[in-house]
Amino acid sequence: MPQVAVERDDRVAIVTITNPPMGYMDSGTVPELGAAMLELEADESVRAVVITGGLPGVFIRHYSVAELGAMSTVLRERGTSVDIESRLPERDLDRVFRRMETMPKPVIAAVNGLAMGGGFELMLACDIRIAEEGDYQMGLPEITVGILPGAGGTQKLSRLVGMARALEMTLRGRTVSPREALALGIVQELAPAGGALEAALTMAHEMAAKPARASGYIKRLVRASVETPLEEGLALERTLFLDLMTTEEAHQLMSKMNAENLDIRQL
Repeated sequence: MPQVAVERDDRVAIVTITNPPMGYMDSGTVPELGAAMLELEADESVRAVVITGGLPGVFIRHYSVAELGAMSTVLRERGTSVDIESRLPERDLDRVFRRMETMPKPVIAAVNGLAMGGGFELMLACDIRIAEEGDYQMGLPEITVGILPGAGGTQKLSRLVGMARALEMTLRGRTVSPREALALGIVQELAPAGGALEAALTMAHEMAAKPARASGYIKRLVRASVETPLEEGLALERTLFLDLMTTEEAHQLMSKMNAENLDIRQL
């Protein structure tokens, strides 16, 4: 059975990842998720995406250590050596995460349970993370088996929680509860137990109702702000602002507000 199912709820797409019995991510998950993201990015009727886990208490447990162990065996048998001063190209998983980060549509993680390693890195690739209350953990424990987070974890976690806290968590392999994740800024909202998907859909529908072009531009600008020099970011902001000012949608919305003397929150 396929691991990745996609359903539509009006202008919101729900992507459910299910890989029983344990809910690992593996080499079968990646191409299916990639195909789903490619399709949803191109579908103009989809204005927001929600990603959740299909097993009770599991978002994505982590990447399959059985697969990683088999890869390690092959590399060692081949006598593979790595020049750590060179840089490896993107893998399929990296491209999937990058598509989630760059598509002009909000991507929301509805975290309904365990999310460690690759599952946590998938969370970090989403724009917004909503976790439900519960007795489960999330984080990057890779050091426990002698490796490091290899799909963006070391880079993205520090941008959320700061360098010192990211070092503390990854060097210890320490995972956190949903409540601590909220306190640290890893997740943006806590939902009641069993309510992550409902809360994520509520937010996704609110975002999907906003003007699509402005939404895509805002995501692009905010996403780039952590890496773009301020002057360059401000210049792009001015440019995209002026482009939106020329659109029929913005013109009509501002005209309605002015003609009816509305507060902006009434639109």
